[in-house]
Parts: sequence; structure tokens; C-alpha cells
Amino acid sequence: MTHWYESSIDRQLREATERGEFDNLAGAGRPLRDHGREYDEDWWVKDWLEREGATAGVIPPTLALRREVEELETRVDRMSAEREVRDYVAEVNERIRRARVGLMDGPPVLLPPRDADEVVSGWRERRP
Repeated sequence: MTHWYESSIDRQLREATERGEFDNLAGAGRPLRDHGREYDEDWWVKDWLEREGATAGVIPPTLALRREVEELETRVDRMSAEREVRDYVAEVNERIRRARVGLMDGPPVLLPPRDADEVVSGWRERRP
């Protein structure tokens, strides 16, 4: 005589199957969407973003900071006063500091702080 243990989850699944609750599910008989593709360890993040409709424009804060630093000249060139440029550089440098010590979400960032005097000098040279 063989004794088989049925967990509460197994029992719930068996009973639901017997009631026909899994009959006629959407997608029944069709292969899984990613069947045959190479495994992606971030599949669940991409799937969640797609379900939430947030695939475009969503990047971790550290990567957004990296992009912002790459566009630093363009951003400061829209500013009209030196104080505004210096305040912005100080704020960016604080976020760089936070990212370097792991206080921001996302991949590690090794950006050096920006020299406010150099940024202001470039800003002045590019002004009309």
C-alpha cells in the first residue's frame, strides 16, 4: 500500500482542475511566449515593465544620472545666471556622491564630481 501526501496547495489545484476551472484558459494549447529563446535573468523585470506599460523611458536612477552628466553642457547652456549653474553643479555632485557610495538604486557609478569653475568657464565661453 502506497501512501501519498497531498499538500494543501496540491489539493486546491486538484479540486480546481476537477471543477474545470482551468478549462478554456486564454492561450491554452499555444506555446509560451518566450519558448525557445535564450534565458534572460531579468525576464521578470522586463515582463513587469511591459505589463505596466512602462518600457520606454524607465531607467535606474544611477543610469539616469550618468546620462544627465553626459548632457551637462547642454543643460547648463539653458541657464541664464552663473549662480544657477553653480547650484546645479553642486546638486549634480551631491547625487554623484550618493551614487558612488551606493545610496542610489541601479548599477554602480564611478563618475568623478564636476568642477564648478570649469563648468562655469565653459558656460561663459559658449554664451552668445
